[in-house]
Amino acid sequence: MKRFERLERIRRLDPEKDALEIYRLSAAYEFPWDYTRALELALYRTYAVPSIGRLLAETAELTDRTQKRYDDTSLLLDTVVEYGFDSDEGRTAIRRINRMHRSYDIGNDDMRYVLCTFVVMPKRWIDAYGWRRLSRHEAVASAVHYRTLGRHMGIKGIPETFEEFEACLDAYEEAHFAWDPAARQVSDATLDLMASWYPSPLAPLLRRTTLALLDDSLLGAFRYEPPSAATRALVRRAVRARGRVVRLMPPRRAPHFARQNWEIKGYPSGYRIADLGTHPVPGVRGCPVRREQGPAATPAE
Repeated sequence: MKRFERLERIRRLDPEKDALEIYRLSAAYEFPWDYTRALELALYRTYAVPSIGRLLAETAELTDRTQKRYDDTSLLLDTVVEYGFDSDEGRTAIRRINRMHRSYDIGNDDMRYVLCTFVVMPKRWIDAYGWRRLSRHEAVASAVHYRTLGRHMGIKGIPETFEEFEACLDAYEEAHFAWDPAARQVSDATLDLMASWYPSPLAPLLRRTTLALLDDSLLGAFRYEPPSAATRALVRRAVRARGRVVRLMPPRRAPHFARQNWEIKGYPSGYRIADLGTHPVPGVRGCPVRREQGPAATPAE
């Protein structure tokens, strides 16, 4: 197989009717490492919305059980990608997500914003650091895929096009990004988790490296001291260089899904999809009695 042969296959598909197939080809074959990093960043940036960051701090899922929350989020979302919405596995994952999220008092606008990050951030990351830019077919298919997921979750007012997802994300961040001490705790815990995947002497370097990849709006919301211009340039050039190296390598022949990521640490003996995630108890750790209105929660809470 030639390096751009799979892209040619993607372009022969219909991005609306074949959205899941295109998204799977893109995320599991063309850019598995990039999608992992981009979706980590997508979830991370939602903490800068105080209503989201505070809730995550109250539930303690991202401060006391950071690795488990990371694992469960990745596995539940990627189960749908690997098996499809209509599979037993996909339906089980969506039921698990919905049962968790409907226990929390989170507004539909926050739900919709999180969904927007899943659509927009991978394209922005891949366009900046991937071995090629994301094609139009892939961007459209991503919007269709997450639009479908959002409807399964009962989210209202979901954008229709990639451009609408992008406009929604930018407007929401402009209006809602703000400092919150509890959200900063969640951010620090997440940075600590990412550093824990590597030898401990590297932790300070890895923290600076991660901060160098964040935009000014995120750094400002969390009140992190911005890395120097030289550090930012060095880190970003290094990530771009990785993309150029990948471009020269043979294309991937087998898919790579989230369950194969070495960062997933919590299930060395395997897992059942139905057991993933949290089991919130009303009135305990930030979990109110369920509201009578539509679902309100962030994905993979």
